[in-house]
Formats: sequence, structure tokens, C-alpha cells
Amino acid sequence: MSSQNSSERKNLILAFIVGVCGDAILSSMTMSEITFSIFPWIALILAVQALYQEYLRQPVSEDFPLVGLACFFVGAFGHSAFVKAQYPEAGSNFFAIVVVLLLMVWIARKMGYWGKH
Repeated sequence: MSSQNSSERKNLILAFIVGVCGDAILSSMTMSEITFSIFPWIALILAVQALYQEYLRQPVSEDFPLVGLACFFVGAFGHSAFVKAQYPEAGSNFFAIVVVLLLMVWIARKMGYWGKH
């Protein structure tokens, strides 16, 4: 059971990294303030490969697809909020912060860290 829990956490962290890298790549392509870097591409490829290898090694539980997608969006919206905090002329980061907070609460409840005593 501990190996299953460790594998799920690893997959959730990898989904988060894929979200951050995806938004970093999209930001570098769409915002003139952000310079191009090869490192988000490298990190995205390595994270997707590791996620796929972990998927082949051990099957996922039935709740993982939704929680994994939520972690992906936490990464994407979190990076978006960070970039918009650095470059205020790019727009408001209020929506991104609200989405990240709501998704984090939902993930915490689904994983049993919050709400179950």
C-alpha cells in the first residue's frame, strides 16, 4: 500500500511539472516579455516520459485521472499567476490564483488531507 501511495504522489508531482512546463512554453511563445528557453521543453519531455514509465510500471487508481488533471491545472495556473505577478502589464492574476486555491482545496479533500478526521 505504501508503494501505491508513493507512486500516486510521484505521478501527481509529475503532472504538476508538466503543467508548469506547458504554461512556460506557451508564455514564451505568446508574451514578448518572456524570452525563449529550451529548458521547459527538456523538462516537459522528461516529465512526460517519467509519467508514462510510471503508468506502465503500476496501474493507477480510479481517482487519479481527475486528481492528476487538477494537479496539471494547478501547475499551469500557478505558473501563469507567477508570470503575471512578475509582469503586471500582462494582465491580472486574480483568476489564476483563485483557480489554484480552489483546486488545491479539492485535491486535499480527495487525497484525505483535509475534511476527514
